[in-house]
Amino acid sequence: MKTLAYLLLFCLSCPVVLAAPMGEADARHLLGRAGLGARTTEIAGFAVLSRQEAVAQLLAPVRVDARTPLPADVAAHVPPSQLRDADGAARKQLEQEARQRGIALRLWWLDEMLATTTPAEQLRERMTLFWHNHFVSSLQKVKSTGWMAAQNQLLRRHALERFGPMLHAVSRDPAMIVYLDGASNRKGSPNENFAREVMELFTLGEGNYTEQDIKEAARAFTGWSIDRETGEFRWRAFVHDDGVKTVLGQSGNFDGDAVLDILLARPETANFVVSKLWREFVSPDTGNQKSALVIRLVADRFRSSGYDIRVALKAIFESDAFWAPSNREALVKSPVDLLVGVIRAENIQLPDGRLLAVGLRTLGQDLFAPPNVRGWPGGENWINSSTLLARKSALERLLNVDALRRLPAQERDALRERWLAAQFQLK
Repeated sequence: MKTLAYLLLFCLSCPVVLAAPMGEADARHLLGRAGLGARTTEIAGFAVLSRQEAVAQLLAPVRVDARTPLPADVAAHVPPSQLRDADGAARKQLEQEARQRGIALRLWWLDEMLATTTPAEQLRERMTLFWHNHFVSSLQKVKSTGWMAAQNQLLRRHALERFGPMLHAVSRDPAMIVYLDGASNRKGSPNENFAREVMELFTLGEGNYTEQDIKEAARAFTGWSIDRETGEFRWRAFVHDDGVKTVLGQSGNFDGDAVLDILLARPETANFVVSKLWREFVSPDTGNQKSALVIRLVADRFRSSGYDIRVALKAIFESDAFWAPSNREALVKSPVDLLVGVIRAENIQLPDGRLLAVGLRTLGQDLFAPPNVRGWPGGENWINSSTLLARKSALERLLNVDALRRLPAQERDALRERWLAAQFQLK
């Protein structure tokens, strides 16, 4: 009976998708949630589609590599021995070059966000940003633009594919191993950082494991390391604990991959990930009874599909909740949503992308540098008396770009009014 009730509720939660065009308002809502600044032509193109057709276009196969070439010096890993062996002026020069590479890495990603040519590519980029804030690491600790760029491209490749392979790949990623101290995780002296975060923040969610589960999982991940000079993953068998471990009630001579598979087999993992997707695309409220039941049903589909991310997104985008009037303008725009969205929607040509990068840092969303392992908290945390003033200032600075200063006064005033209204708008 309980299963039947779930099925009935899920059917009720999905709209009757009509063949008639969904219109401009629905198209603006869908593209505003799924992208980073919808252009007028894109909204018009989607307005003539039904909701079902529009969702199918969004989720159609799309290129998985970035359009924007990554600068060679940014992609290269600089061995830490170079800095360690340098002193005086040489060391200062290397540190300055590292800072410049960090700026170039941020500009490269922002260029890619703006270079996307279709709503499907915009969704890919939004999901890359979503996973960047799920599988968190930071350039400040990793100290290698090459490793951070490689992680970004890993997330882009997997962004709309399957969660399981992405989890396994991220767990062996050099940036992640450095960020969560995996290289110091050794037999007899396990470091629990990665084991804790993979359960709490990547899969199960808080409250669905015990401290003993963390200790046992940490033992399984011993031996997962990297060559710091080359950035290659290294399996160091001599520091691996090959004893029996018990994780979430299962016992065996587990290694790290086996523990990840145990986590993926748990229904809590699908529920946790779908809940985050719900907050990203539908509503910050996941606790009311109806939302919780629909999330559970979407999570069941997600898990039974082998963690196909497109399956989860399709179920979310086609749910009644996504289109409900009560859930429109319910999400606070992040700084990336606001600034990248304005620039992309208006086809603004910035003379220097640093203006955008500095604006995002000022507003609290410095790419490749989330504040901590939990990432940017998002939602209403983006808005307070200080950030509202900063948002206004950032938009005013964009209005002073040469190309916009040359606009007729009436057109420029209309643009200012539209932009300044945008800072208070939800999406």
